[in-house]
Amino acid sequence: MPDRPGTADQVAGQESSIARAQDQLFAPGRSSRQKYQELIVGRPGLAALVGYELVVTLAQARVGALGLVLRKLLYPYLLGTCGRRVVFGQNVVLRHPHKIHIGDDVVIDDNCLLDAKGQSNRGIRIGSGVFIGRNTIVSCKNGDVEIEDGANVGFNCEIFSASRVRIGRDALLAAYAYIIGGDHDITSPTAAVLQQGRTSRGVSIGRGAWLGAGATILDGVTVGDRAIVGAGAVVRRDVPAGAVSVGVPARVLDRRVGPSE
Repeated sequence: MPDRPGTADQVAGQESSIARAQDQLFAPGRSSRQKYQELIVGRPGLAALVGYELVVTLAQARVGALGLVLRKLLYPYLLGTCGRRVVFGQNVVLRHPHKIHIGDDVVIDDNCLLDAKGQSNRGIRIGSGVFIGRNTIVSCKNGDVEIEDGANVGFNCEIFSASRVRIGRDALLAAYAYIIGGDHDITSPTAAVLQQGRTSRGVSIGRGAWLGAGATILDGVTVGDRAIVGAGAVVRRDVPAGAVSVGVPARVLDRRVGPSE
């Protein structure tokens, strides 16, 4: 089974570094342009802002074959790295794009959001041969997301990371799967949850695993290689390699393979 996503020290560090968007939006002493640039572009300077706005204006919402061609040509200028034969659908939104790295033969369908936001994170890394379905959100809050080669992420999924989320090679996420690589601190019973900050231990999905439609994987969980999580399951504890886990909360029902195979 893969290593656990985070140590206690890493979790403690994340508690103080996960900023709320509203705190950034309403921070005093900054202009609207500075706030927009920090949240969306992720790089200072007028040249970075103008370059981002030009690409978005020319290509992001453009329909048809012309839009596909423009995004193929222009989006790599914003990205950290971009491989060959990458297809960007209409209205694919990039935030902090210089921290997004994409391999070869990747398809990112219409209306997806790739948000690599953070001050000290590495961002989003998408391997080769990956498919990301329509309306899917991959969102960082100073965390990292790694989607390994050959993974398939279905329509309307959400992958959130405040520390580290890994989707293993050839893993399959069915529509509406939700991976939550973060949680709220609820230590104080008298303070609003929103005011208590966030914690994160991360999530790891093993190679060849399958998450059924609407499955929810909570923070701190490792799903082992080739494991199956049933549709609508809510997973709070680790799923061993090759196991079949179903229900709310999810429990192991069967094993597809022996633990040593």
